[in-house]
Amino acid sequence: MKITEKEFLDKINEHKGILYKVTRMYCDEPEDREDLSQEITLQLWKSIDTFKGNSQFSSWMYRVALNTAIVFFKKDKKRKNTTADIKIDPVAHKDYDRDKDKQLDCFYKAIKELNKLDKALILLYIDGYSGKEIAENLGITEVNARVKINRAKKQLKRIIKAQGYEF
Repeated sequence: MKITEKEFLDKINEHKGILYKVTRMYCDEPEDREDLSQEITLQLWKSIDTFKGNSQFSSWMYRVALNTAIVFFKKDKKRKNTTADIKIDPVAHKDYDRDKDKQLDCFYKAIKELNKLDKALILLYIDGYSGKEIAENLGITEVNARVKINRAKKQLKRIIKAQGYEF
């Protein structure tokens, strides 16, 4: 698919939530999320010609983002962490909700304990993709996708309860 740089950036901006979700799922630190976001964007740009338009742009973007994140995550695990852990309190903002942020942190920590396929399933599921679309994105049958989603949801619930968070 031929696309101009502006059209590409518009598409990325339109679906920036995908970048946020994938990077949040695979990286704890804001700097790492930024690095992964840039790597995903680069991979999307490099592979834009492979997008044929047979599926939605967002579906293709998810596929590339997840594959890039998995590779990035493997590389990141191999790197030695030489920086000190610095915790920065979120910037005060009128819409900031500390309880909601705590819920999201708990949720993303739980997701990180899932295997690669279950992470991808949950990410696509919470973004509203149908069982059929999830199956197509991940190369499994629709029935298998639905079964795996239900199992992953139950596993997430167990992990979250084990973390001490009550529903």
